[in-house]
Amino acid sequence: MQLIKPFLKSIRRSFRAPAPEIVRAVRADSLTFLEPEALSDLFEMIENYERNDMPGILIEAGCAAGGSSIVMAKAKSKQRPLHVYDVFGMIPPPSENDDKDVHDRYLVIRAGRAKGIGNRTYYGYEENLVAKVEKNFERHGVPLRQNNIQLIQGMFQDTLQVAEPVLLAHIDGDWCESVRVCLERISPALVSGGALVIDDYDAWSGCRKAVDDFFADKHDRFDFVKKSRLHIIRH
Repeated sequence: MQLIKPFLKSIRRSFRAPAPEIVRAVRADSLTFLEPEALSDLFEMIENYERNDMPGILIEAGCAAGGSSIVMAKAKSKQRPLHVYDVFGMIPPPSENDDKDVHDRYLVIRAGRAKGIGNRTYYGYEENLVAKVEKNFERHGVPLRQNNIQLIQGMFQDTLQVAEPVLLAHIDGDWCESVRVCLERISPALVSGGALVIDDYDAWSGCRKAVDDFFADKHDRFDFVKKSRLHIIRH
């Protein structure tokens, strides 16, 4: 049962400005599976936060080849920290809390049959992916050190420790346990007006279960807004 759906607030847009140039650039470079609308939502949210001088760090949990992280980096001020967490390698296996759709997908990935973006190799099969992601940031004009960006390699359970207020977190952990860890560790630090953007809520059963279970008793503290992705915004 999906507990979030009755609380979603759908947003209809009769007009949308063209996607920012960086959105077109990372898609042309085959650096993300996300469609332009999802990338533009991230860019516009961060740009709006910057205009209003809101406090907090940015987090991306699960970055693949780095496309959405690069979009986030382009939207933020150079001073605002962006922490990018990923295993930078083969995606971890799902658990018993994930349903058949997730386990079937993982079997395809593990068998070496997953398709990459465009003509690229599937990112999980790349050697030294963290170095390649760093080069992707540089190629698109946001070198890490000069833009207060950290790439943090490892399992979320081992690496994701949040010690600062969080303004926005893009959570792209796919499976139930990965998403659950992100919610447990990030949401207590989310500032008022800050957002969790859940990439896979409508894509994978495990992600949906993690979100529905975690927020089942928290609807009085958050708004659930359906844009290109599920945005969970703290009151």
